[in-house]
Amino acid sequence: MTNPAERLVDLLDLEQIEVNIFRGRSPQESLQRVFGGQVAGQALVAAGRTTDAERPVHSLHAYFLRPGRPGVPIVYQVERVRDGRSFTTRRVTAVQQGRTIFNLTASFHKPEEGSFEHQLPPAREVPDPESLPSVTQEIKEHLGALPETLERMARRQPFDIRYADRLRWTPEEIEHAEPRSAVWMRAVGPLGDDPLVHTCALTYASDMTLLDAVRIPVEPLWGRRGFDMASLDHAMWFHRPFRADEWFLYDQESPIATGGRGLARGRIYDVEGRLLVSVVQEGLFRKLEG
Repeated sequence: MTNPAERLVDLLDLEQIEVNIFRGRSPQESLQRVFGGQVAGQALVAAGRTTDAERPVHSLHAYFLRPGRPGVPIVYQVERVRDGRSFTTRRVTAVQQGRTIFNLTASFHKPEEGSFEHQLPPAREVPDPESLPSVTQEIKEHLGALPETLERMARRQPFDIRYADRLRWTPEEIEHAEPRSAVWMRAVGPLGDDPLVHTCALTYASDMTLLDAVRIPVEPLWGRRGFDMASLDHAMWFHRPFRADEWFLYDQESPIATGGRGLARGRIYDVEGRLLVSVVQEGLFRKLEG
């Protein structure tokens, strides 16, 4: 049986069924809808398969239009919008059972020598990832054992996730909490040496915890949920090369939540504090009945 990292690489390995048309698997999960990071990662693979490997992706902008159904294949149709001297643009439409569920536009750029360089340092210092417990360890510590559903999810989880701040479990623990969160992440196993796989794997991971920042002042991240949430759109800018199977810090914050929508933005750093990727996402939040 392959490990979760190998399954992620396999999930991102699309089948080409025609020029500019690819098909991706959608695992049968006990979720109401396909995980958004999976669709974004697969769509970026489809775009990347139609471009020059010497031009890595530098940005993507995407909209989640309809929830995808787990267990049903997704077809990715790529439009070759532009092939310039330095930039390449692709537009990808994800279709499931005849309906468009997702749109993505990605831009690829041949790296150039810059005349200057700068970046802001990380906003705060956080503990080293090796000194922190994994999410699974924290839940076991609190509950004594993992519930069966979480045990199954943990066995399939392709990323090791470690929260810089311990998980909050009670309403008292979230009093006066700011809408901020920071997590260390890395794939649970090697992902190979294809830079596109690492970029798409990190795109997958970028949707896993970002909206946590919106929820933190409202309810504990773990336990019974009072809100249903869904990603509406997603944007990423890739600044430097990286490996998704090495530790990276995902620093997340939510500047505003209003009108049933919450905005979150994240900055992804390597262990040396170099900014690798910037992310912005908006999510829909609806109060659950009962």
